[in-house]
Amino acid sequence: MQCPFCGATDSDVVESRLSTDQQSIRRRRECSACAKRFTTYERVEGVDITILKKNGTKEPFDREKMRKGIMKATWKRPIHAETIEQLINTIEAELREQAMTEITSWDVGNMVMVRLRDLDPIAYLLFASVYRDFQTIADFHEELKLLSDQMDQKADQKIKDQKLGGDTLGDRT
Repeated sequence: MQCPFCGATDSDVVESRLSTDQQSIRRRRECSACAKRFTTYERVEGVDITILKKNGTKEPFDREKMRKGIMKATWKRPIHAETIEQLINTIEAELREQAMTEITSWDVGNMVMVRLRDLDPIAYLLFASVYRDFQTIADFHEELKLLSDQMDQKADQKIKDQKLGGDTLGDRT
């Protein structure tokens, strides 16, 4: 494994552990030349997934490309790198479980947006603005209104569920 700091190819594994989703092994390594530490991930290669782009071209699924897009959307947001890694692992596992080996970039982007919406609404809006190619303030306003309405519905449902739960408990006593 090549050191990202000095380029040396000799490193020692300091720590290994299974990721929380049990789909990869996280390894902390220490470079023998410069003594700096870095992290690598080892995962099983599965079925090759091909992404069909909007312009009709095809390219292999690239989790690093997905990571970069998510990292841009979550920049300066209170989201840990491990949470992002879990999100990517979940999406990749879902893609690999599908019977299809070809999926549109639109579908992959929607999978990311659904998860970001639940994780962090601001990161969701940032991702959606690029993904859906917002051109005007009105585009942001429309998406913000939809997001706000969805969050209000969830809050209303939570209140209803709590009231029903409270009434049910009251009936038992």
